[in-house]
Amino acid sequence: MAKRLMGWAGLPAFLLAAGAICSAQSSPAPQWVGTWAASPMLALPGFATRPFTGTTLREIVHISNGGDMLRVRFSNEFGTDPLTIGDAHVALSAGGAAVEPGTDHTLTFGGAAQVRIAPGAAVFSDPVSLAVPALSDLAISFYLPNQNLRAETFHSFADQDNFSADGDVAGAAALAQPSKFSSWYFLNGVDVPAVAGSRAIVALGDSITDGAHSTPDANRRWPDVLAARLKQEPGLEHVSVLNEGIGGNRVLNETAGPSALSRFDRDVLAQDGVKYLIVLESINDIGHMARPTGPEDDITAAQLEFGLKQIAEAAHEHGIKVYGATLTPYGGAWYYSDKGEQIREEVNNWIRSSGVFDAVIDFDQIARDPANPTRFNPAYDSGDHLHPGDEGYKAMGAGIDLKLFAK
Repeated sequence: MAKRLMGWAGLPAFLLAAGAICSAQSSPAPQWVGTWAASPMLALPGFATRPFTGTTLREIVHISNGGDMLRVRFSNEFGTDPLTIGDAHVALSAGGAAVEPGTDHTLTFGGAAQVRIAPGAAVFSDPVSLAVPALSDLAISFYLPNQNLRAETFHSFADQDNFSADGDVAGAAALAQPSKFSSWYFLNGVDVPAVAGSRAIVALGDSITDGAHSTPDANRRWPDVLAARLKQEPGLEHVSVLNEGIGGNRVLNETAGPSALSRFDRDVLAQDGVKYLIVLESINDIGHMARPTGPEDDITAAQLEFGLKQIAEAAHEHGIKVYGATLTPYGGAWYYSDKGEQIREEVNNWIRSSGVFDAVIDFDQIARDPANPTRFNPAYDSGDHLHPGDEGYKAMGAGIDLKLFAK
């Protein structure tokens, strides 16, 4: 099993971790390829931790590759109690809380309709025969029976309306008067069978990869734009994009979700069919320097570069091509500082020139204001000077050279 990269504990710990990375192993052709993914994180006490019990959740996901079969991955990674799923279904979404007639299929687990997932574990459903078109929306519904359960495992910002209703209505064509929520609880992956040319891109990042400030329910994140382009490119139709962004995430320290270093195994190596990795992380490490909460927030460009290098080298050990994405501007953002800007520019210069990455995706060049390169192009700025809006995400996704994903 691949060794997990260590969390930030100073440069010596990184050096120790560097020597512990496993050697690459040749692997057989994948039987499955990921078509959708979301990175689990801990729901902190408060609004995010919900007592879902005797409740059906209907969660909507936008897949990349299509197929004639699929399987679904559920996670109880941060749970302190077992998670029981009493009834689960998958169907093509008809919009809102409704499903397309004739597409509902029951999910089973080892042939059983119910599954118990231990704390810290994840499970795949049995494969189910359901023809799903590329770039379609699935409705994944599952009933949580009465149990000692708090919803501690979730993905915070889905930029997608999801739904809940009382009782076991997982197989209902529509949910009557459902409640809405905008996170994905317990659900973190969908796979389809691999066919000739199947391979996956993992986008590892923070809120700019997660799609913050994009239009909800519209799938306008830059990974969505990239996925749609691939489907139109001859020879790349079976290349999927898995969005493993977490809003607020950092490379070196734990804040929002596990750090990029500590979640690397789970969110990159464990994804089915992964062949390429795009890394766009560090702006939150830099931003925390403006309002530090501890000595660990006082970071240097060299430390960020070393952390990114650890990720690239570990991916290379497993035969994954790694593309370094430069950090987009953040001048005017709430946590901007002159010192942070200096580090951002140093890290970007290193990404461009170090040779650590197989290629560079220059999001900084794409997104910045030509007249003021420390800031977003006004046409691309969501308004907070940190995140792109829809037009910015479109430019980022459109600016990626598709030749990077040819075999």
